[in-house]
Amino acid sequence: MEENRYLFTSESVTEGHPDKVCDQIADKILDEILAEDPLARVACECMATTGMVYITGEISTDCYVDIPHIAREVIREIGYDSSDSGFDWETCAVLTSIGEQSGDIAMGVNRAMDSQENQGLIGAGDQGMMFGYASDETPELMPMPIVLAHKLCKRLAVVRKDRILNYLRPDGKAQVSVEYLNGKVDRVATVVVSTQHDPDVPIEQLRKEIYGEVICKVIPEDLMDEETHIYINPTGRFVLGGPKADSGLTGRKIIVDTYGGLAPHGGGSFSGKDPTKVDRSATYMARYAAKNLVAAGLAKQCMIELAYAIGVAQPVSLFVDTKGTGVISDEDISKLLLESMDFTPQGIIDTLDLRRPLYYQVASYGHFGRNDLDLPWEKTDKVDLLRENAKKYPAKA
Repeated sequence: MEENRYLFTSESVTEGHPDKVCDQIADKILDEILAEDPLARVACECMATTGMVYITGEISTDCYVDIPHIAREVIREIGYDSSDSGFDWETCAVLTSIGEQSGDIAMGVNRAMDSQENQGLIGAGDQGMMFGYASDETPELMPMPIVLAHKLCKRLAVVRKDRILNYLRPDGKAQVSVEYLNGKVDRVATVVVSTQHDPDVPIEQLRKEIYGEVICKVIPEDLMDEETHIYINPTGRFVLGGPKADSGLTGRKIIVDTYGGLAPHGGGSFSGKDPTKVDRSATYMARYAAKNLVAAGLAKQCMIELAYAIGVAQPVSLFVDTKGTGVISDEDISKLLLESMDFTPQGIIDTLDLRRPLYYQVASYGHFGRNDLDLPWEKTDKVDLLRENAKKYPAKA
């Protein structure tokens, strides 16, 4: 058989990246509101630039939270605690402009419009399509490139916060190119790490210590070889970072948030949105369904698309693509999912218990494949049900 080799690359960013600063602020505001009012409607957006954070959106709730205080605490926890780093939690301006959810949108969310049997359920908060994916190539059931990129960025945060490398600053990013052979992970071809740092650290010292304390601690030794290319701060200097160097915006890193580009995404951001917004909740449900299918051994990889109409409870479509790896047909897998899981917005919220504060913890380092967190959409508790229900469908020849 002819060998089929190809490269695929994914990137991640640290919690100090300006876009991730905004995601974390938005999700921390959401969590604080849900802790007091689980039925709140929240669509919170954030923008950050030199010396300023601007928070806007639509929030309908009976509780009060101190939004400027929340934003400052997030910035402090990330590590922007001095003007030397280009951003300071104590001195930055925090501006807010918050309205309430549109009555036209609320009407469709409060009461589903699609059929008599769905009366009393909530409807989707908007139209759109959402994607979920799972693959058996890693223990996390995620693509290898994004798993490694996230781990590199998390390790950058650890060595900074634990003062192992005390000259690092919060902003940074990583990129990993994985070489596949006949669809299987073969090796890591390229690793790129860029990290913000104090101005007086020699670049030779930074590169040596990032290689030893970050890259070698994360990338499995058996995946690197003498031909693996390593780039650490390729331009040399990375002193100016964070919102001072580049403006940040909520929802601008959704490929980082999801599957590193290996699977599609619907375009809607997650952070700052309560679970009535299917941009967020249905994406989690699609991942939950795909992961359980792969964990059940019904496919080696699975991509699921859900689509909704505003004010309608039932999805208008459910599409499955296992790339030929399913033990039953993709059409039958679609039927299997619809009979085994509830994909209405209310069903998703109830199944995954989403009306609670759990979103800030996933606002950096990915929403999926997080074995370090107890996330409901990462559980594989539908495996036995899917296996049992799949028995009624004919196996593929």
